[in-house]
Amino acid sequence: MAYDVIGDIHGQADKLEALLGELGYCDIGGAFRHPNRTAIFVGDFIDRGPRQIDSVMTVRRMVDAGSAQAIMGNHEFNAIAWHTPDPQLNGEHLRRRMGSKGDVNRMQHAAFLREVDGKPELHQDLVKWFMTLPLWLDLPDIRVVHACWHDGYMQMLKPHLTANNQLTPELMVAASRAGRMEFLTVDGLTKGLEVELPDGHSFKDKDEHVRHNVRIRWWETQSHTYRDLALMPDAIRERLPAIPLITDSRTPYDNAKPVFFGHYWMTGVPEMQTPTAACVDYSAAKDGPLVAYRWDGESTLDNANFISVG
Repeated sequence: MAYDVIGDIHGQADKLEALLGELGYCDIGGAFRHPNRTAIFVGDFIDRGPRQIDSVMTVRRMVDAGSAQAIMGNHEFNAIAWHTPDPQLNGEHLRRRMGSKGDVNRMQHAAFLREVDGKPELHQDLVKWFMTLPLWLDLPDIRVVHACWHDGYMQMLKPHLTANNQLTPELMVAASRAGRMEFLTVDGLTKGLEVELPDGHSFKDKDEHVRHNVRIRWWETQSHTYRDLALMPDAIRERLPAIPLITDSRTPYDNAKPVFFGHYWMTGVPEMQTPTAACVDYSAAKDGPLVAYRWDGESTLDNANFISVG
């Protein structure tokens, strides 16, 4: 197989259509298709951008046509949780809608909610489709996950997932409960690994929220300090302590086959993180390009195979 692994879209349907055209996909019978390649989408089709439904439906039609595969991102998980009533809290949902936390959740989901406002059947249908998305793909020659490939978490989750690595309604509830195994594992696979910063250290994220935890480079095997592993701008990262992590939840990647992921708002010229690991999210949600990696069977990745538009 030949695959085009496409990064986080976040409602940027214009960039998606341009990238598919650049990759040689044509709209045939209502779905983009390629004569001898398959697209793989790493999740996060929604939130932020100007064309939410168009983005989802482009991906969905390709999946239905067999010209693409797709996995779940944290924004699809959040959309399901926002829409799903909490069975233990009357009037609430699995993703909080009330209070200050609810205000933040609504802001993050606002672009999608605007497009489905007044369209409850469409909203329900899209959420139902999100539930069909697997958390990861382990194909014969490549792997795809939204944020973090973690064998330990995957083995813990496997007994609770469908045969195709999909969430069940029961697992959605458990994965929405902080402190549960299901929360820890699904959160890690779809949002990445976080560690608590040492006392006295914090930073502001891209939405100006103060954070005391930091996501780390799970693919990095040689470094073990907060400063080296933190996923954040260099100017902030350099202020972190150069001491080993107090708690390190990483599991070394086995490098058995290339792994692709999104999620991390990379910037600059697209490049692989290791010879067998590549992020394809380069901030298309804002001013960055939508990026794909064109994989043709190589076991060692090549920076020349990144394609971007926008």
